[in-house]
Parts: sequence; C-alpha cells; structure tokens
Amino acid sequence: MLEQIVFFLLLVAASGLFVWQIRKIRANIFVGRSRDMSGNAGERFKKMVLVAFGQQKMFKRLTPALLHLIVYVGFLVINVEVLEIVVDGLTGTHRFLRFLGPGYDVLMATNEILGALVILAVVAFWWRRNRAQPVRRLTGVELRAWPKLDANIILYVEVVLMAALFTMNAADLKLHQLRGEDLPGTFPISGLLTGLFPANESALHVLERVGWWAHIIGIFLFLNYLPSSKHFHIIITFPNVWFSRLVPQGQFSNVESITHEVKAMMDPSYVVPPPAVGPDGSALAPTSFGAKDVEDLPWTALMNAYSCTECGRCTSVCPANLTGKLLSPRKIIMDTRDRMEEKYESPLIFRPNMYGPEAKHEPVTAGAHQRAVYGEDTEEKYKGPNEVTLLRGKVTPEELWACTTCNACVESCPVNINPLESIIEMRRFLVLEESAAPNSLNVMFSNIENNGAPWAFSPSDRFNWADDLFATEKQAAATVA
Repeated sequence: MLEQIVFFLLLVAASGLFVWQIRKIRANIFVGRSRDMSGNAGERFKKMVLVAFGQQKMFKRLTPALLHLIVYVGFLVINVEVLEIVVDGLTGTHRFLRFLGPGYDVLMATNEILGALVILAVVAFWWRRNRAQPVRRLTGVELRAWPKLDANIILYVEVVLMAALFTMNAADLKLHQLRGEDLPGTFPISGLLTGLFPANESALHVLERVGWWAHIIGIFLFLNYLPSSKHFHIIITFPNVWFSRLVPQGQFSNVESITHEVKAMMDPSYVVPPPAVGPDGSALAPTSFGAKDVEDLPWTALMNAYSCTECGRCTSVCPANLTGKLLSPRKIIMDTRDRMEEKYESPLIFRPNMYGPEAKHEPVTAGAHQRAVYGEDTEEKYKGPNEVTLLRGKVTPEELWACTTCNACVESCPVNINPLESIIEMRRFLVLEESAAPNSLNVMFSNIENNGAPWAFSPSDRFNWADDLFATEKQAAATVA
C-alpha cells in the first residue's frame, strides 16, 4: 500500500509540474499576433498523419530516417508498457496486461527487440554528433554548449531507460524461473541477460523493483525535461503540422492596411474598412508593419519555434549558408524561442536570460545593442533587458538580407516549420518601419516607383535594344499601334 501511495504522489507531482510548464509555453505562443487557422480539417488531418505521425519528410535522408524511425517506433510501443507500469503502480497489480494472453507475448517481445534496437540507434546518433568530424548539419555557431549538451542528455537518458527496462524484465524472469513459475510474456533479450543476475530471490526482487522504479521515475523526469529541450517536438509537432500553411509555399502574406490603400488608389469607389476599435469604442493603436520582436510575429511562427528539432536540415540546404553567408534558418528559429523565454515565460530548467556566453548565443550587451540601433556615437542610455529585441538583439539585418526566399528551408523541414515567414516579417519591419533596406534595394524601389520596372531606364526606352533587330516587324507593330 505504501508503494501505491508513493507512486500516486509522484504521478500527481510529475503531471502537475508538466502541465504548469505547458501552460507557460502556451502563454508564450499566444503573445503572437492572432491568425485564423480554422477550416480544412480533412486536409490538415491528412498532413498531420503523413508528416507528423508517418514522418514522411524524414525519408529524404535514408540513414538518419531509419535510425529515427527505430527510436520513434520504440518510443510508441514501449509506452504501452509504461501504461502497464502506471496501472500496476496505482492498483498494486503485477503485469496488468497479462490478460491479453498471446497478444501480451507479442507485445513484450516487440518491446524487447525495439529496446535493443533503440540502444544501437542511440549509439549511432551519439557517434554522428560527437565524432572528430561530426555531420555538417550538426555543427554551427548556434549549436554550442546548451544545444549540444541537450542532445547528448536525451541520448544518455534513453539508454538509462532501456537499461532499467531490461533490468526489471531480466530480474523478474529469473525470479520466476527460480520459483518454477511462468512469467507472462516473451522476453528474447532479457532471457539472454538472466545469466548475469544472482540466483537469490531476495536480490532478484530488489533488482526488479529497482528497475521498475528507475524506469518510471526516469519517465517522469524525462517528461518534465522535455519543455526545456528540443525534444519537446515529440509532443508539439502534431499541432504544429496541423496548423501549418496550406497555401503554395511561395505565396507571401499581404499587409491588410496596405492592401486597402492600394485598392482605394486603383478604384476610387472602394470603401476602406474603418479602423478597429476597442471595447470602449476608441480606435486601437495601429500595429507595426512586419516584426521587430516576438509579439509581432503570428502565433503560428512562435509555435514553429517550439517545434524545432534543431536537426539542421534547413540550414544544410540553405544556399546562403552554403556559400558562406551568416544566415542560418535554424538559428532564426532558435533565436525566436530564446527570445520568447527571455522576455516572457521560461520552462523549469532552461532560462536563456540566466545563461552566460556559453549559452545558445552570446547575449547582446547594452553597448552593442545601442550601437546596432542608434549608431556608433549614440548617447542613448540602456534601460533594461526589454530594450533588446529579436531583430538586431538576436537576429541581424545581415542574416535577413542574405535570404534568397527560395523556400529550401521550408521544404526540407521534417515538422513543417516555416523560417521564411519570420525572415520576411523582420525584413518588412526594416523596410516599412525603418527604411533600412540595403542600398541596392532602395535603388530598385526608386526605379519601380519612377520607371515602373526595377531598372534605371525610362519606359519609353525599353525597346531601344531592338532598334537593329526585326526592324520590319517593329515598324509594322508601331504602324498598327
């Protein structure tokens, strides 16, 4: 009875702590601008099943896809045994699912085989990350102390969980063998390990209990570590894919107020909708064009930030990054997540604003921030952490203008994250709010305004290049006109 009480208290504490962290993450996500993502339930469900559950986009790279599939399927199937442990812990039963009969034999055998494969896959993942020359996409300025440690912690935890599971099963199997009893289930891996365990019933009972408690406590700790880890994607990927864009990848969003202005210019009879008003009837302050900080991004972009697996597929296919530019789409997403937790709520373990230079990114000093915003000779005084924003505080204009908007990052992301949307919104702020576009773009803007084309030529001169070509056709066309 005491074990059941202790287990119940641990279950309540772990669940409560997890929910508390999820509420903080939810609050962070919804500081973003509102966006209606309702409708198209059938198409969204299909996308979620294929991309999130079926891992469709992972198989563009076969080796990591197969390794990840082993860990993913192992996670799903072994959770059935976790469910059994929870029921046993609350009710005091032993191997609650034994009533499945032959099905239980298949389930336990599958669990054991997958558990062994998970350990092998984890070793392969660790080697790919930590060898002398790791896979290129697993390197980068954004993958420093915390991200690298986080990835390795999860690999170590998975090995410990599998070891606890095999300890529990092997000790329980040998204990039943000593008693001349049959243990429900089939255990092909644990059966090979029984020779390593003592032929003493008391010791075996202790080892079985140690394995049982170590496994479930490890699960509880893992659950509450997830909100501080990139591995939170195993939970939030499903809603993230559900709410991903259904429009063509190259389609940009328009600024509503500018759209109304253009329509009014083109059609004098067009009626511009009145500005939004608050509950008291007063006009609301106009929103800024584009995004300067995380609250200026749509909430779906903030959900993207929490869904990032930090796998680096986006950066590995980015033509700007491949040619030595500063842009890394992964860094943009990681910076967004860090900025949310720096300015608003942070989960239990990782608080970016409490880490020093060895955190994900070096913090921007007051002087550096002021020089970036106001120039080298600024007299502006630094007022506090909220003076540092996502734009310039973490993401530099040089990174943003390196983007070619090719959508390679969007196409390659296995969980449908859209780094390009955040890049475009911050660019939009630079252009429309600060007039801070590069000079080459400002020249193009001026040409479009004055000449109706990006080039510095008068519209009347556009056919000059053809003066000596197809003269007959050109004259005939001029005559007809």
